[in-house]
Amino acid sequence: MDAVHLLNSCISSSPINPSSPRPLAVVSRVSSSFIKTSSYSIAFCSIRRRRLCLASGADTLVVGSRKEDGRSHEVVSKKEEFEDLKAWMHSNGFPPCKVILKERPSHDKKHRPIHYVAASEDLQAGDVAFCVPNSLVVTLERVLGNETIAELLTTNKLSELACLALYLMYEKKQGKKSFWYPFIRELDRQRGRGQLAVESPLLWSEAELDYLTGSATKAEVLERSEGIKREYNELDTVWFMAGSLFQQYPYDIPTEAFPFEIFKQAFVAIQSCVVHLQKVSLARRFALVPLGPPLLAYKSDCKAMLEAVEGAIQLVVDRPYKAGDSIVVWCGPQPNSRLLLNYGFVDENNPYDRIMVEASLNTEDPQYQEKRIVAQRHGKLAVQVFHVYAGKEKEAVSDMLPYIRLGYVSDPSEMQSVISSQGPICPVSPCVERAVLNQLSDYFTARLDGYPTTLHEDEALLTDFTLDPKKRVATQLLRLEKKLLNACLQATLELINQLPDLSVSPCPAPYAPILK
Repeated sequence: MDAVHLLNSCISSSPINPSSPRPLAVVSRVSSSFIKTSSYSIAFCSIRRRRLCLASGADTLVVGSRKEDGRSHEVVSKKEEFEDLKAWMHSNGFPPCKVILKERPSHDKKHRPIHYVAASEDLQAGDVAFCVPNSLVVTLERVLGNETIAELLTTNKLSELACLALYLMYEKKQGKKSFWYPFIRELDRQRGRGQLAVESPLLWSEAELDYLTGSATKAEVLERSEGIKREYNELDTVWFMAGSLFQQYPYDIPTEAFPFEIFKQAFVAIQSCVVHLQKVSLARRFALVPLGPPLLAYKSDCKAMLEAVEGAIQLVVDRPYKAGDSIVVWCGPQPNSRLLLNYGFVDENNPYDRIMVEASLNTEDPQYQEKRIVAQRHGKLAVQVFHVYAGKEKEAVSDMLPYIRLGYVSDPSEMQSVISSQGPICPVSPCVERAVLNQLSDYFTARLDGYPTTLHEDEALLTDFTLDPKKRVATQLLRLEKKLLNACLQATLELINQLPDLSVSPCPAPYAPILK
């Protein structure tokens, strides 16, 4: 199933004026829209059901596709093949720029090549590559027509991504009548993959998700999927509040017009290309920018960002480029697990990559409240998350030790000493230290044992050039996680070996902290 195709099964109505794409909400129409909806609900029930059946057909999930021998093939006219997103932008106010669109082959030979933004001439750091006017940028302020409505919806009901996805789904129903048709067609072509990446794991099959076994990312994918489902169930609220949506599609209630799988594909597509702008109002902070991602490649060590300037969104490059070079932008301080979840790729040289260790004080401990107060005094919580960054594993282990030692304090008089002390959180004896380090060692070992393959096996697997792209990116993630965990384990074992008295047995700890 394709990642980004939003919908083409429903019949459009009321074309948009191409020269002036209109907003989709008016505050004064909220109440009247709701009343009108109620009056129509019975009369057109059969029409809605019939449209839902049409929208749910297997062939409607992929725009411009046909099935032969059980396989889906894209059907694209020669005219559309050579229509250019950039030409559309120039015809609608996009000024001259220093970039061009090029293409590279897709991972899957059934799919068309992926477009990407490249330098049209040699560039130096500090050059403005392009500047997209706000009239060609999709934000919630533009979609909902009112900043107050936009903030209300995203605060109480839906994420910005869900609102933007719903908007483009309605726009796509208009086909070529939509002002945004060339942009939407380009998003379809990219299929939510980004540059040389795969679809987000949110669109993987159950068998493909097993590639992530052992990683906390698998649970994050399932949790995010549930969140998307909850947002889908709230879509009708947006429709009721957006008066012009109701006027334009009086019989197209979102959850009936768009099956959940279509909405999920649209949501993931928007997630892969939305830009988070800084220093703008809440209603403009998430933007869809033509020539932005996924046409721009993300890179963790890049500092160039799409920025809001007066009346436009511009990109100032942070490094020199030769004509024809692919242009990259920063994706923010995101770990590889988030890069895979959001954009379908892993950065081997990501300086922000990390894993998390969650430690919590035992709530059954009679001295739990006292320990919680002591932990807070030292900047920690009753449930504390420790981040382990690549190259800083020893520092991370050292940061965990005082917290875990606190859990091993059992004598009430000793606890009173800890509470009154202004120095270290708790005293350290050889047996306590051994118990603390053993618990950490066992924890890291257990996490490593939770993966179905070893680090060595992962590295061997990645040498296979025929490896399935999803399997490859998942293996890259697991390999990097295992390297972090191995480094933490080695740092812990080194501390154990430095203990002065190897004959001392670990102290019992009935209320030791819980590590996850």
